[in-house]
Amino acid sequence: MSGKTVVLAFSGGLDTSVCVKWLVERGYRVVCFMADVGQGEPSSAAVRRGKIAGASKILVRDLRREFVTDYCWPALKAQAVYEGGYLLATALSRPLIAKHLVEVAHQVGAKAVAHGCTGKGNDQVRFEVTARILDPSLEIIAPVREWEFRSREEEIDYALAHKIPIDVTKRSSYSIDENLWGTSIESGVLENPWTEPPAETYRSIRSPRRAKAAPGAVTVGFTRGAPTHLNGKRLEPVALVERLNALGGAHGVGRSDMIESRVVGIKSREVYEAPGGTILLRAHEELERLVLDRELLQFKQGIAIRYAQMVYAGLWFTPLKRALDAFVEQTQRRVSGEVRVKLYKGTCQVVGRKSPYGLYQERLATYSAKDQFDQRAAEGFIKLYGLPYEGGVH
Repeated sequence: MSGKTVVLAFSGGLDTSVCVKWLVERGYRVVCFMADVGQGEPSSAAVRRGKIAGASKILVRDLRREFVTDYCWPALKAQAVYEGGYLLATALSRPLIAKHLVEVAHQVGAKAVAHGCTGKGNDQVRFEVTARILDPSLEIIAPVREWEFRSREEEIDYALAHKIPIDVTKRSSYSIDENLWGTSIESGVLENPWTEPPAETYRSIRSPRRAKAAPGAVTVGFTRGAPTHLNGKRLEPVALVERLNALGGAHGVGRSDMIESRVVGIKSREVYEAPGGTILLRAHEELERLVLDRELLQFKQGIAIRYAQMVYAGLWFTPLKRALDAFVEQTQRRVSGEVRVKLYKGTCQVVGRKSPYGLYQERLATYSAKDQFDQRAAEGFIKLYGLPYEGGVH
């Protein structure tokens, strides 16, 4: 078969469908790789779209379990949240997809890989840095950075001209990425940061006003920092996240609307949904408060910021990231126990926590007659604690 083979990270959306045809027109043999990371099994419509566009082969891999255990759980243990609001759902999936993209390229004998990311987005960085780490000999092709189309409307016209069936219209042009850990929504009316997201912006989470009238509750069990049980029942990782996504979504939990700092230096406006991740992060955070000593807990909170920045910037397979993982894993040795969470009208509140490794001691914390704290020792402690600062204000 003529033409150089390229493996394209294919979602089946507008950009990657146009990428297939654009690459074929330039003499490439295009193999499409589709990763199932919880966005739902690739639909027959998406596969058909790729074939109509000219793909010679479409390969699909179910990566859901690997995604949860090897990417989401480490981020959860690290308490990684980017700029205080983004649970990194899309960012976490990219190094996994890129890893398999490289594996597929080796499998089919391709010398190049391609993606459908824009020149001002984050995903281009995540895909390309990962690919270069894993196999720097592979050529990387980014059609969206090169082609002649200046807008999504022009892409739509191109797709229609080549009879490629698409799901977006010129009037509704959200860009959506979904996986088990969350959903990212951008473009369209959201590009005006003053515009409130319309009701149809959200995909899986009810508005607090329409959420269930009665509060919900769930008890999450953790083993060495990883979620293992819900309400005392052990669940496999994928099923556990799916269960919490449904529960959180029904109670309006997990929405965020934020302006964030992209890797390339610009600001962007994103709407996110992460019901299950929100519940798990809140529960895990509170369990850590119970079992980690003050110095370790506070130092780890600083590490969480750096960890989130690295994930966001596509630096998953780097030496520093591996070193941070080793540190985080060490901190999780005693992060085992249960956390009870109450869900109501968009709120997620921890109302109970217990662990065999808990550092809380009621006999020291109580103000009742059971108090065993030696309050007389406080006077000497305060004098020594404040000694370096005596007379320091002039």
